[in-house]
Amino acid sequence: MTVKRRSSSFSPSSLSSICAALLVSSGLLAASLAEACTRFIYRGADDQVITARSMDWKSDVATNLWVFPRGMKRSGEAGPSSIRWTSKYGSVIASGYDISTTDGMNEAGLVANVLWLVESSYPTFDGKRSGLSLAAWAQYALDNFATVQEAVDILTKEPFTIVTSQVPGEDRLATLHLSLSDASGDSAIVEYIDGKQVIHHSRDYQVMTNSPTFEQQLALNQYWRQIGGTVMLPGTNRAADRFARASFYVNAIPKTPDPVQTIASAFSVIRNVSVPFGITTPDQPNISSTRWRTVADHKRKLYFFESVLTPNVFWVDLARLDFSAKSGKVMKLDLGPNQTHVYAGMANAQFKEAAPFRFLGI
Repeated sequence: MTVKRRSSSFSPSSLSSICAALLVSSGLLAASLAEACTRFIYRGADDQVITARSMDWKSDVATNLWVFPRGMKRSGEAGPSSIRWTSKYGSVIASGYDISTTDGMNEAGLVANVLWLVESSYPTFDGKRSGLSLAAWAQYALDNFATVQEAVDILTKEPFTIVTSQVPGEDRLATLHLSLSDASGDSAIVEYIDGKQVIHHSRDYQVMTNSPTFEQQLALNQYWRQIGGTVMLPGTNRAADRFARASFYVNAIPKTPDPVQTIASAFSVIRNVSVPFGITTPDQPNISSTRWRTVADHKRKLYFFESVLTPNVFWVDLARLDFSAKSGKVMKLDLGPNQTHVYAGMANAQFKEAAPFRFLGI
């Protein structure tokens, strides 16, 4: 397992790393375009911290929003050797196919997002160590940690082996990496490369997309920093191009104390790095359109959701939810096929009590 923290400057060999990354990524990016997402952290005035992400997928990911209280008994869904825990924090999450947690924020202000990474290679699960389904990876973090540092301290010890399964309806294994951010603005990206866990931990790691691996993304972004975003920015929907645009704009937008303007700025950036809905590219038939976007306000505990197929942004106010282990209920907001059910404003009252979904496992 490797934990990598950002140094104060690039090494003298950074130029060769950039060139190598450019060459390698040109082949890798084409393979990963079918599932392309973007995540960034914005730190504004008055200690405002915002995490935004887009969900890009080639078909309906059947997303709904869920409220999970504290005190839920969880299983890693990896058979008899599954890791087991009881949730310490309540959370609001966006599901994938109602079998996984793809995105969410807990009551302490920790945000977790999973994005596709085709280079992911997980350790072999032999049942001798505790196992955790990839579908529950983000939820494990939301249930157990209040800060990024807490999560890194535990994940560094590798308390489980990640177990992946096939993507619903497809003949391939899911390959994801995990991003974490908290109310202090701290950030971590967790990947599994060549069967080994790699944790990138630094407040400087504001942006994450898909291929290539995060270390190569940093090298590519350094190339665009040398050019300067006011001179030229890459405009395609490739992961490396979206990384460069998000990195520039998230630090270019104004740092206003007005939280409404801050949310508007965050949405403007995540829309800028989204893939137009229904776009087709002749030589890349499986390229993914953006299907929905979330913006999480860590300070105010607001979780905003926007479907590209509905006219409104709505939000969930975590401060007004009952996350108590005694009286809190599992609740679901049905977003409908392709997330076409329309909600507006604060949607807390629209959630309905429901049985929790079971995470996909083995």
